[in-house]
Amino acid sequence: MKQSTHNFPVCSTITLILLIFHASYSYSQEIMLRDPLITHTVNSIHTDSLRTVVEDLVSFHNRNNFSSITNPTQGIGAAAEYLYQKASSYIPASDGRLSVEKIWYTAGGPGTSLEREVTLPNVIATIRGSNKNDNRIIALLAHYDSRSFERNDSTTYAPGANDDGSGIACLMELTRLLSAIDLPVTVKLMFLSGEEHGLHGARHMAKIAKEENWNLIAVINNDMIGNSNASETNTQTNTVVRVFSENIPFTETEEQRKERVYNSAENDSPSRQLARYIKEIGQRYVDNMEVKLIYRNDRFGRGGDHTPFYQQGFTGVRMCEIHENYDRTHQVVHEENGIRYGDEIWAVDFEYVRKNSGVNLATVLNMALAPDVPAHVRLDVSGLNNYTELSWETPVNGNVPAAYYVLVRETDQSNWQKKIRVKGNKAKLPYSKDNYFFAVQSIDEAGHESLAVFAKGSR
Repeated sequence: MKQSTHNFPVCSTITLILLIFHASYSYSQEIMLRDPLITHTVNSIHTDSLRTVVEDLVSFHNRNNFSSITNPTQGIGAAAEYLYQKASSYIPASDGRLSVEKIWYTAGGPGTSLEREVTLPNVIATIRGSNKNDNRIIALLAHYDSRSFERNDSTTYAPGANDDGSGIACLMELTRLLSAIDLPVTVKLMFLSGEEHGLHGARHMAKIAKEENWNLIAVINNDMIGNSNASETNTQTNTVVRVFSENIPFTETEEQRKERVYNSAENDSPSRQLARYIKEIGQRYVDNMEVKLIYRNDRFGRGGDHTPFYQQGFTGVRMCEIHENYDRTHQVVHEENGIRYGDEIWAVDFEYVRKNSGVNLATVLNMALAPDVPAHVRLDVSGLNNYTELSWETPVNGNVPAAYYVLVRETDQSNWQKKIRVKGNKAKLPYSKDNYFFAVQSIDEAGHESLAVFAKGSR
């Protein structure tokens, strides 16, 4: 956190002020307030464990969605069984919290991206939350299918080490670590098939989540998080990761559109709040790591497994390496003019995967331990004055918050700049509502923050 001390009049409900200023202020200083449990768990991520998962996935030769379902050593069926058995191996240490299942679905047919109909499994590891009064669910995604240059080539060697062996390795390591912790909310780790042919596995799970009315508060898709060297430019870094987020919700209604326009909230969708949350928490717990917010749902001309979830109205983002290497992604493994092509394991930076896994893990733990978000966060715009009055309601789900943070930022700033700790359900601040944006977070006694809820104007 950026902390500074300024004195100004505030209402009596405010008990502690944490001001987070932009780094351009020369007198600001960075203060890291870390939960020992989260710190210890993040530091328990092993690069050897990550590497082993990618090595095992590569050994299946080709994980194309048209590859064999029944071959025990090659193809997508063998990969699915491996993931099922690997995740299930953590059940004994989970004290009954972890369960693993294969969820089968049928997709494809003439005229579709899958030229013939196939039946494929998603492998879902569910870590059940212990608070019976809290039905929140956090979902982490990665896809285990792979492809070569030709999308429907099910026989050519297609290692898929980074795309998306790196994301799968992250989820498997988090399954190991999270299943050993008693969390109040449920976490689902989704090892998905069907991605390379049109996000079919994710589409099936998003449909289930919608039909079963899951209280799915966050979806984080990890797709290619292990390449640290760019093709063409040879730019190299393993200290920055991108988080993609939509600006205007796909399911926005006409009434919601009018409210968004009224509040100038084009940059404050729930997905943007999740992206900002990942940045703050990830950088708090993972050293030498910057989370770069990309204000797009995904890259040009491509998509990821978070997309079907946000199309169903859920809050979702994509985590992805900062530099992509197009000599590797979807290439036939070969060497030409001194350049090695193909998505092989030698090109995966496992220290980078470790740090990106840490960003995921810290985010999930902090969110899971925090209370639910405040309800009906409102900004009073009925009068003309230079104060801002905010109000909100206590969340009905889970534990009652110990306090709240009011978040403040100037309208031309991307990230929240100030945090003001408040007891009670209202605050009156000496900041003009015309010059700032506001949001509110719930916090527990230890300071774990919920996602932020943008304050909307109300007369």
